[in-house]
Amino acid sequence: MGHMSTDPKPSPLPLTERQEARRRRILEASTRLACGGGFDAVQMREVAESSEVALGTLYRYFPSKIHLLVATMEDQLGQLHETLRKRPPAATAPSERVAETLLRAFRALQREPLLADAMVRALIFADRSVSAEVDTVSRLTTTIIVDAMGPDAAPGPGRESVVRVIEHTWHAALVTWLSGRATVAQVTEDIRTACGLLDHPA
Repeated sequence: MGHMSTDPKPSPLPLTERQEARRRRILEASTRLACGGGFDAVQMREVAESSEVALGTLYRYFPSKIHLLVATMEDQLGQLHETLRKRPPAATAPSERVAETLLRAFRALQREPLLADAMVRALIFADRSVSAEVDTVSRLTTTIIVDAMGPDAAPGPGRESVVRVIEHTWHAALVTWLSGRATVAQVTEDIRTACGLLDHPA
């Protein structure tokens, strides 16, 4: 039975309202701690106390701090997605719509640089055990980009590759900005350059 570990995990059952409320409290506590002190401030014991959840219960929801911070990023992206549904980008060209969307997200991260650093660091540190959560973040990022393109964006060949390139640029630009290797102006320019590829997919 040595192959057991490669079997897909059964999908988690939907959370009850009480569990959902508890998960929300945990994510809010994680966000609060990260905003105040970054990656190092997110300690599982502190999160448990702040969200009034037993430490053992917290570990059942999130087996590690990395799981928790990647879930926090998913939560932040979900909120962005919701905002975009209510206030979609104003530009007409798909490339400009995507650039406007990602730059809106970048401005939000600039307002909370310690939270941004904690979330991005967790994505970098995430190993195979966190792959399901990382995949969710990646799929959500793709969805946000595709939705921002709008209904007029023709699917054309090379479009999927362009979306991936935009996503890679977005992640890499965040890492270089957070580590002080790129300015806000450079990140903004790189995001606009990558999004411009939507006007000329291969």
